Amino acid sequence: MSVPAFIDITEEDQASELRAYIKAKGAEISEENAEGGLHVDLAQIIEACDVCLKDDDKDVESVMNSIVSLLLILETEKQEALIETLCEKLVKFREGERPSLRMQLLSNLFHGMDENTPVRYTVFCGLIKVAATCNAINFIPTDLDQVRKWIVDWNLNTEKKHTLLRLVYEALVDGKKSETAAKVMVELLGSYTEDNASQARVDAHKCIVRALKDPNTFLFDHLLTLKPVRFLEGELIHDLLTIFVSAKLVSYVKFYQSNKDFIDSLGLSHEQNMAKMRLLTFMGMAVEFKELSFDTMQTELQIGPDDVEAFVIDAVRTKMVYCKIDQTQRKVVVSHSTHRTFGKQQWQQLSESLSSWKANLANVKTSLQALSPSA
Repeated sequence: MSVPAFIDITEEDQASELRAYIKAKGAEISEENAEGGLHVDLAQIIEACDVCLKDDDKDVESVMNSIVSLLLILETEKQEALIETLCEKLVKFREGERPSLRMQLLSNLFHGMDENTPVRYTVFCGLIKVAATCNAINFIPTDLDQVRKWIVDWNLNTEKKHTLLRLVYEALVDGKKSETAAKVMVELLGSYTEDNASQARVDAHKCIVRALKDPNTFLFDHLLTLKPVRFLEGELIHDLLTIFVSAKLVSYVKFYQSNKDFIDSLGLSHEQNMAKMRLLTFMGMAVEFKELSFDTMQTELQIGPDDVEAFVIDAVRTKMVYCKIDQTQRKVVVSHSTHRTFGKQQWQQLSESLSSWKANLANVKTSLQALSPSA
């Protein structure tokens, strides 16, 4: 990638011009180049470049891009510390101000480096942090497959891998991209082992709460398989998750009555929890029975006779259940319902259904061949 430079001259003269410009803006820096070479010049220039970020001068972007362009021609081993220093300045200086400039500089730096350069991790983390301050996460690549590739390309250790995934997750949550954020959090929690799962208590707790709070999330059984979540067994948060995974509304009501303060401390809405548990209870009933009387629904879902129809309409809108109302016989006829959990029993049922379809297709083929030998 071609990065705009301050002026088209030799690197040494460019460093000298940068020194003069920054000194003219009030920085305490010598106009004379350092004897140690370009990387020493850049270290001193980056240390003093705060004065450029304070200025609204139209040359600021060119000046900062000139620093970026010089960084990119350094040997890899001399880049890392300088890039980390520059990124820290761009992220922290006057947080919230001139985000587009800071993002552009970080983006130029990120895309100007070789794809496998490990220090790209530092720049990408900086990009996410700046984007999060100005609701610009949509402009940052956060595709999970791409992030996985970078983790491998940059040969990140466990700590950096967790830091990167956590940053992406938080940024996606702030950007109201809850579905993508949930996938990243599952990726993060899934990367822990039995040995370090205890270190992910906060992440696991946060993951559960946000999943329960998300109005578009209705399936939770996959969370129970994650090692950091399993580590929470015996705690109230795990008990609550288990209720949302497979229990009925009555179980949640009993839990709430005993742990009202706990629910409130999580920032969860009891009314929203009730609405979600009604749907989840209905889903479970619809899997078991293909016809449900209004009376049964009123009892199990704790709703009035005048609320049944509206409830069914809202349930169908979620696409978790497909059914129709028979007003004459006061019942709901179910055509399909999503399973709340998908374990060994559900796989067995799926296998039996596929085997049945296969046998039926074989019978149809046999019948057709009997009617037309050439078929």
